[in-house]
Amino acid sequence: MGFDFTTIAIVFATIFVVELPDKTFIATLVMATRFRPLLVWIGVVAAFFVQTLVAVAIGGVLSQLPKRPIEIFAALMFLIGGVLLLRGAGKADEEEAETEEEFGEKAGAGQRAGWKVVTFCFTVLFLAEWGDLSQILTASMVLRFDEPVSVFLGAFLALAAVSGLAAVLGRTLLKRIRLSTIRRVGGGVCLILAAVSVLQIAGAF
Repeated sequence: MGFDFTTIAIVFATIFVVELPDKTFIATLVMATRFRPLLVWIGVVAAFFVQTLVAVAIGGVLSQLPKRPIEIFAALMFLIGGVLLLRGAGKADEEEAETEEEFGEKAGAGQRAGWKVVTFCFTVLFLAEWGDLSQILTASMVLRFDEPVSVFLGAFLALAAVSGLAAVLGRTLLKRIRLSTIRRVGGGVCLILAAVSVLQIAGAF
């Protein structure tokens, strides 16, 4: 099964800006300050790999349903995602502190090393990511583009890149860019995808 570079690029950009202000970014950052960043990244990426597979599989199942209702559903998911990101932008910085405290308590309990760190980080992120906006949007983009392999590659690479940034440069990045700003950008991208989907449903192009 082949893949499309344009779809990969669009999915990567969308998931990247949606996931960057998400709580999983903060969780990865916090755990990377407690444990070896590489081990944290391996655990987090493994969790994202499984979660992305699940999201793409769900999207693949839904894509077998009648085309027009599915196109409308995908457009609604993008619209809802955009609205949620924009509405939550003002509280992003406050939520950052709460999330950092929450995951700091989890990471601070007990001594861990080696594969125990990988397993711990995998478990924390795997549970935190269920029903996450990026997972829902990944499934929606399978419906939108009908390119499951390309969507998987774009989404997974974006999540791996975000978690890598969080593990290595998270604190520095947050000093330079406010999460509220990133969340607004993500909301804008989702609304653009919703508008494009609506225009295609209407037969504009």
